[in-house]
Amino acid sequence: MNIRTLALALLLAASPAFAADVDGKWKGMIDTPNGPVEVNYTFKAEGDKLTGSTSAPDGTAIPIADGKIAGNKVSFSLTLDFGGGPITFNYTGEVSPTELKLHTAFMDMPIDFTLKKA
Repeated sequence: MNIRTLALALLLAASPAFAADVDGKWKGMIDTPNGPVEVNYTFKAEGDKLTGSTSAPDGTAIPIADGKIAGNKVSFSLTLDFGGGPITFNYTGEVSPTELKLHTAFMDMPIDFTLKKA
């Protein structure tokens, strides 16, 4: 095995150590035409898989789906029903030690917000 192959193998083996710490509870606000709305998420990293949930306005947990982690990047989806049938929101984001910046869209309008560790 040459030195490049060894270095690549060591880098790939260590890559989970570089993953951002997304585990735990996160809080933030989304600006809406009716004013800011508080949002709460709970995340758990399992290797490169992201699981967790957010809270509906009535307090019930809505699980995230298709959660992935790649370094400090996250992605997941949420399916919500506003009474007219389910709508799936696809999220992408970037985690730092103190915040998680998320992006999604609704009816082609971007929604960007920041969560802080609770």
